[in-house]
Amino acid sequence: MDLKDYFRRLARYHAWATRRVLDSVAPLSDAQWHGDAGLFFRSVHGTVNHLLVTDDIWYGRFAEQRSLQLPLDAELHADRAPLCRALLAAVDRWAGWIDTLDPARLDGELHYTRNQGIAVQVPFAPTLGHVFNHATHHRGQLSAAVTAMGRQGPELDWVYQLREEQAPPR
Repeated sequence: MDLKDYFRRLARYHAWATRRVLDSVAPLSDAQWHGDAGLFFRSVHGTVNHLLVTDDIWYGRFAEQRSLQLPLDAELHADRAPLCRALLAAVDRWAGWIDTLDPARLDGELHYTRNQGIAVQVPFAPTLGHVFNHATHHRGQLSAAVTAMGRQGPELDWVYQLREEQAPPR
């Protein structure tokens, strides 16, 4: 498998796992959705907003060569349904962009400007991996929060998604 195919698979996992975690938080009451769940961004709402903010920031840096200046705790959507729709659209765009990516670009560097105005130059491929790894971290926090609320947490292991992709159609 080449590196571009690896990232294509990782992007599909990113979308799959995000759908699963959003399905798991969908039945939460408004109090559970907005309440302090002990997460870095406090609530399920704050964490889902953070996932959208960071997906938008990183997609802008990679695919659009622009550096969005957004606080990491920005509330892009106050209402749950538009927030979840926006996050699903955000995670879905990665696989299509990776399809257009010149494989040689993966050996290059990514240049962007941080929120504080600092110019950054980092290796392209490992930083792209960071995008998906970062989301995995916060999806894990959401899974733990759902479990702490007495609900079944989603199964998010990548191997489950890989097996689903290989399963014959029913």
